[in-house]
Amino acid sequence: MRQLLSRIRRRHLVVTAVLAVALAGWWAVRTPSPVGYFTSAAAQDRFLRAYDRAMEDLPEPDRTLDVRTGYGVVRLYHFAGARPDAAPLLLLPGTRSASPVWADNLPSLLRLRGVYVVDLLGEPGMSVQQRPISSPRDHARWLHELLLSLPEPQVHLVGLSIGGWTAMNLAVHRPEKLASVTLIEPVRVYAELSIGAIARSVGASVRWLPRSFRDDFASWTANDAPVEDVPVARMIEAGMQTYVVKKSGPTKLTDKQLAGVRMPTLAILAGASRMHDADEAASVARRVPAGATVHVYPDASHAINGEYPDRIASDLGAFLAGRP
Repeated sequence: MRQLLSRIRRRHLVVTAVLAVALAGWWAVRTPSPVGYFTSAAAQDRFLRAYDRAMEDLPEPDRTLDVRTGYGVVRLYHFAGARPDAAPLLLLPGTRSASPVWADNLPSLLRLRGVYVVDLLGEPGMSVQQRPISSPRDHARWLHELLLSLPEPQVHLVGLSIGGWTAMNLAVHRPEKLASVTLIEPVRVYAELSIGAIARSVGASVRWLPRSFRDDFASWTANDAPVEDVPVARMIEAGMQTYVVKKSGPTKLTDKQLAGVRMPTLAILAGASRMHDADEAASVARRVPAGATVHVYPDASHAINGEYPDRIASDLGAFLAGRP
């Protein structure tokens, strides 16, 4: 009995020591800023060089806008496309990726309609967060304010990954200017994140760890495709290391919230995604009232937008056929 108590005490001391180290580490790296920021001027310069290089792969925008909202200034680019009288597409990127993540998609999407591309507020990019974003309603408010500033009466919202959650979160809370919503590999909308995605994202998010951790995460999400020489991947890696995100993460949308979304919804899912269970996500997307039109690409990874840009444009074009 005495030996057993001794072992229990030793284990308790080890656990206490680990927790103390973790707490000390958190205290050492915590930052009082309530909004996202670059860690230094040199860090921002590094990110902007990567951003500018990645932007070279996009067509030239005909307009660059900086729109003030109650939560900060939002950067968006407009690209003139087919059917200038039709409601445009507005594209939301995933976390840490900014507007250049849509480089492979724009040529085919512009054959459908005009396109706006946004740098998410509170993420590395040209948007500047100035007020805390602490709840799903905050996420919806800044995006709704952005849409109100646009001259078009409606837009077709398209979101990738966390951008997909941002799009559906707006449809839940402030759908007034939305003609439709398209979700490309959305996270925490129809299914929870996988354990692997959660575990790997932790190492990738620690800025002082070697770049290999972030490259490994980017490659893992693309099902082990090489990413070292891809401009967008270099921009994402720079954003992970140089920018501190200070906003609430995506809260899993409930079945009740999804059931309240009555507008046309298209979900494009990657059958081989490591981020979540695609079959579960497709099942939920189809069964909620006013269920989504669902396409599952069996061999696609979470990097689906770069793997199947023309197929995505074709499915989106069919979905939008006959719509304003």
